[in-house]
Amino acid sequence: MNIKILGTGCPNCIRLEKNVIKALKMLEIEASIEKVTEISDILSYGVMSTPALVVNEKVLFYGRVPSSEIIKEYL
Repeated sequence: MNIKILGTGCPNCIRLEKNVIKALKMLEIEASIEKVTEISDILSYGVMSTPALVVNEKVLFYGRVPSSEIIKEYL
């Protein structure tokens, strides 16, 4: 599983990463987490507001920070 956090490093981006890590631990899943910070790369996903969560190249959330429980449901 390949997970990407799209964002420039704002506090919400950091919260999203922590929630993803927590969800992965709850599910006992290992995955690579990549931070995408370049604006052009973020825009290539069609995302207009950050943070965004991309799993296996599919945008799941953008513009908000879902809880680890919600992320867990999508993983």
